[in-house]
Amino acid sequence: MEDLLKKPFDLKRTEFWFATVLYVFTMFFLVSRAVTQSDTDGLQWRFNDAHVEYSYFANYFLPKMVRYTVLYASFVLLILNITPALLSRRNVALNVIFCLFLFVGLGLIFAVTDTWLRGYVVVDHPDLDAFYGQVFKENMIYGFWLMMMFVFYTAIKYAASYILLNTNKIAPKYQAISRECAVALVIWMIIMLMMMGGNAPKEAIGLVGLIAPFAIGLYWYSIYDFIPRVLAAKQKFGAYLRLVALSVAAGTLPISFIVLIIYYSWDAGLIINLFNAGFQLLITAPLAWQVYKRRESMNTELHQLKTDLGRSEAGLDFLRSQINPHFLFNSLNTLYGTALQENSERTANGIQKLGDMMRFMIHENHQDKIVLARELDYLRNYIDLQLLRTQESPDIRVDVNIEEALIDKRIAPMLLIPFIENAFKHGISLSKPSWIRITLNTNENELYFDVYNSIHPRSGDDPEKDHSGIGLNNVKQRLALLYPDKHKLIIRETAREFFIHLTVQY
Repeated sequence: MEDLLKKPFDLKRTEFWFATVLYVFTMFFLVSRAVTQSDTDGLQWRFNDAHVEYSYFANYFLPKMVRYTVLYASFVLLILNITPALLSRRNVALNVIFCLFLFVGLGLIFAVTDTWLRGYVVVDHPDLDAFYGQVFKENMIYGFWLMMMFVFYTAIKYAASYILLNTNKIAPKYQAISRECAVALVIWMIIMLMMMGGNAPKEAIGLVGLIAPFAIGLYWYSIYDFIPRVLAAKQKFGAYLRLVALSVAAGTLPISFIVLIIYYSWDAGLIINLFNAGFQLLITAPLAWQVYKRRESMNTELHQLKTDLGRSEAGLDFLRSQINPHFLFNSLNTLYGTALQENSERTANGIQKLGDMMRFMIHENHQDKIVLARELDYLRNYIDLQLLRTQESPDIRVDVNIEEALIDKRIAPMLLIPFIENAFKHGISLSKPSWIRITLNTNENELYFDVYNSIHPRSGDDPEKDHSGIGLNNVKQRLALLYPDKHKLIIRETAREFFIHLTVQY
């Protein structure tokens, strides 16, 4: 399907094979009627009533075969050669003339075959010249009408093609719907052209011509609006079916009006509306419901797989970011320097915090959700450990305001620490004035988190210069996977300052 959407040649190939299959099926239908010698649309009865000898081969099979074959060949020629040449502006005048001759030829061939189909009129007709003139006039008009229908079909096809090629501009959850409906429209138009070219019964043309586009539109709107609305209200299939029934009822008057214009009959409108109601309620509505439910189930599974993968990758990346030689050596050097300066109490405190962080990463980092209080304990331990190497510098200011967490709330582990890590990594310089402000507040429904820090470009010999931690892109990915539509992340950066604000709904 993806190749079909991206390559125009594949769309032409789809048209070609669908038209070919339809043509082969039509030929099989004609042959099967010949074998069974079944009456063909009451034609045999008309010949018998006019006391004219009837031949299935001469008066039905051969004219119909010629009609379908010529129509099929003309359609293939148009989609493969003439239309692409006209759209690419190659030999425009020649192709326009060829197109006109093609449809005039269709009219003439249809006129000749029509005289065989209506052979029961020829024997007793008082004015054969007038009869033949009328037949040729009707079929030339019919050929012109076919040309207009093909222009209409081409417009729909390229509109559908535009939708297919621009599905990336459509909301991802509706891309598949748009593709399905666009392809269905193209197939519907091919069927309509073949039916009209083959002189199918008007009733069949009316049914396909009115019910199919109604079904396509109802399918699209059901998946786009009706079904999501019903499921969001925690209702069931019955509520959705009522919406479909209302839509079918609303379409009754327009369909009746169209049928009245074409067939001059209210009875035909009633029949088509009854058939339309049955088709939409028994086929289109259940089909749309099943497709939507199946698609939602697949999306849920896919989202869970992405979430698990994102969580695993993010956790592993963060573990590598934190448990790397630079971090461990810096921590040990800090503890060593502290031991030389003061008594062992401060050193022991630092070692304890480092141990708590290690246990957290080993035992709790792999969980889907943890108690918010444990996540905040990890943040405090990380900040305190970083303060061991910065608090002696008068030019470094770190303000931390982390409220006590609500006990019953849970959050994804290591969701907040990357912002604090980046603040200390890029916001602290031991030789320049630096500052960091960290604020975290919670209520019953949301967590509010702000990190505001200075920025200092790293020197070329800094071993951490090219080490970017887990990065903001990783954090954004985790938030999108773990809290879709339940978070808001604002990032602002200047040459000297960096600010993030994060709101997460539990």
